[in-house]
Amino acid sequence: MGYAIGFSDVQAAAERVRGTVKRTAVVSSEDLNEMAGREVLLKCENLQHVGAFKFRGATNAVKMLGEEAENGVCTHSSGNHAQALALAAKQRGIPAYIVMPKTAPRVKVAGVESHDAEITFCEPTLAARETAAADVIERTNATLVHPYDDPNVIAGQGTAAMELFEQAGSVDAMIAPVGGGGLMSGTCITTRALFPETRLFGVEPEGADDAARSLAAGEYIPQTGPDTICDGLLTSMGQLTWPILKDHLEDIITVSDDEVIEAMRLLLKHLGMVVEPSGATTLAAILRPEFRALEGIDRVGLILSGGNVDPGAIAY
Repeated sequence: MGYAIGFSDVQAAAERVRGTVKRTAVVSSEDLNEMAGREVLLKCENLQHVGAFKFRGATNAVKMLGEEAENGVCTHSSGNHAQALALAAKQRGIPAYIVMPKTAPRVKVAGVESHDAEITFCEPTLAARETAAADVIERTNATLVHPYDDPNVIAGQGTAAMELFEQAGSVDAMIAPVGGGGLMSGTCITTRALFPETRLFGVEPEGADDAARSLAAGEYIPQTGPDTICDGLLTSMGQLTWPILKDHLEDIITVSDDEVIEAMRLLLKHLGMVVEPSGATTLAAILRPEFRALEGIDRVGLILSGGNVDPGAIAY
């Protein structure tokens, strides 16, 4: 296998985060089912603590720290992992040092601030984020908890799919967004272990489609110059996540920003839920004609990865 984690790591993470991480609902809508042409089961991580699935991986990683936790934790993140790590650190009583791009959504910055973390702003590039984080770690001796390329984070993210299966049973296909790949790789490991025949799909915005291009080429292609409203999906995949995605994904569906906005509108209309652009990509993907035309998929599970969006930032 040679992957960063196995399903036993996801099972251990599930026990570790039980009672801390929220067991979010799995919901369905007859209207959405009709639009999709099949039963759609939505795992509502937009209702998770800090409004995103990221709290799963951050909590697992922080709980696994030993004596090094005393110096605190550090990460670089556009928002959801930042909020998640800040809260997980606060719950353990240790400092959190967060590097955020200066373009990060205000709602996500406010979330980090609410958990008493120290924020360092930087230019909105991966190189700037990594440099700033390295400077913070040199100053504080904090432990880096990477947003997605960390085995403990990946294992924690895999608990979302594990819960969906416990709540709703088997599905014919599972779909999750791909940014750095932590959620999707954890979903792959969990799904393959529990339901080997379930088909696995990722989804990306057209303006940040490095994973789709990588899968088509059969080799890792880094993200360059992303341009999309899906701020949580701007980063490249990781060295630990890419091998898992390459081996297990049938396809990565790309969606336009307009399709994402329409999916956000549908989720609000039919379920009364505010879902951020990155999270709405999964619904946008299954409503595309190409996905609707796939045969042998009567039930599809999808993960609404987050719900943190600036009020009024997008008219939908």
